[in-house]
Amino acid sequence: MKDGRVRPSRPRGIRPLTVGSLAMLLAMALPSTAQTPTLSPAALPPPTQPLPYRTYASNAARPVADGFDVARFEALAEQLVQGQRVPGMAMAIVQNGRILSARGYGVTDVSHPQPIDAHTVFRLASMSKAFAGTMTGLLVNDGSLRWDSKVADYVPGFHLSDPGYTAQVTVADLLSQSVGLKAHNAFDRDIEGNADYYQVAQKLGSAALACAPGQCYGYQNVAFSLVGDVVFAASGSFYEQLVQRRIFQPLGMNDASLGLAGIESAPHWARPHVRSRNGWVAINPKPNYYRLAPAAGVNASISDMAQWLLAHTGHRPDVLPAPLLATLHAPVVSTPGEMRSGWRRDRLRTASYALGWRVFDYSGEEVVFHAGAVQGYRGMTALLPGRDLGITILWNSESSLPSGMLPTIIDRALGLPAERWLDVDTDFGSDNLMADGASPSQPSPQGASSSSSVASPD
Repeated sequence: MKDGRVRPSRPRGIRPLTVGSLAMLLAMALPSTAQTPTLSPAALPPPTQPLPYRTYASNAARPVADGFDVARFEALAEQLVQGQRVPGMAMAIVQNGRILSARGYGVTDVSHPQPIDAHTVFRLASMSKAFAGTMTGLLVNDGSLRWDSKVADYVPGFHLSDPGYTAQVTVADLLSQSVGLKAHNAFDRDIEGNADYYQVAQKLGSAALACAPGQCYGYQNVAFSLVGDVVFAASGSFYEQLVQRRIFQPLGMNDASLGLAGIESAPHWARPHVRSRNGWVAINPKPNYYRLAPAAGVNASISDMAQWLLAHTGHRPDVLPAPLLATLHAPVVSTPGEMRSGWRRDRLRTASYALGWRVFDYSGEEVVFHAGAVQGYRGMTALLPGRDLGITILWNSESSLPSGMLPTIIDRALGLPAERWLDVDTDFGSDNLMADGASPSQPSPQGASSSSSVASPD
């Protein structure tokens, strides 16, 4: 299966990570890792992707377009929760290092309503992947790990069906969703059936392969979560503890946590909601995907997410230095399937996956993005580095209606013609934690009921 394979086309200039390009990137962008071994510069090819998404902070961001009115966006959010179109939501907007808005709307639970505020905790689902990429990058920045470190060197039990490919998989391949598995969301159904993560991870050895590692995109949750085992092996600290110590605490994300116990122990948290014949019904969050902490384990309030946005727009270099951000946000592998519907179809020219983030060409503007969807929760985060703008929207229901807020805000920032995005439900691409796209209100093939952790298509 190594020869004669047809590989997907990529947008011009986007090439998969290789040992050579990674080593060159480390030499240029992450000088603090110079203590780790590198290849001889004479042996390296010219630098390829990933490239910095922004050269340095000295390049001033362009202003947002006239008519960018945060009060108007807040009013739209208020309208969305009226009449329980959605039970509740929260939104943060930051620009030029300032928090323009970080507010809650609606209620935490339709049965026992309490108002959502800036410190109400939501489940982030697949938006957690950006935290995994960032945590890994901090270890690379320390010199404890390399982007081209081999996963098998840190996780001896890891194996694919091809031993040669097993030896090739790098940390960057995990984070860029380019391990090479043929099926997207491989073995997610086992996780939904309450299987143990470590037992499921062993099944990767029986999964069909589509390409060599680093050569094609295939969205994963189980394989992605191997990065947590790499982090543990490289640092000696459990992944959850390290994220708390290296990201949450220094950024002042005081409401953030990982895992089911984390959200349930929060003083104020939003319950997930699903549809019924009589409207929204609050349910209990399920533990299934929480077992994949790097892929889906983070909980956070909108106050926390405002701090996360500030850090990822370059305003916390004491925690996340600019060269690290440039690396995390740089496109690695093409993902044209992410342009299939809704605002993505109408606005995106190209789509790629970076290291725990997506990167879009949104009508000529670069947008660094990730969404998340699991039963009863949805969310989206977008960074516009060219405008020094960050946006996060979280909500506690399976409705996709609030997803229209994001393109509405981006369009106004760029001065694009207005579209009625809020009138059209759109899906969430691959970032939904559902393997086969079945409706969350329908039983899964394994018989999981609507109260399981199954989510609607992302």
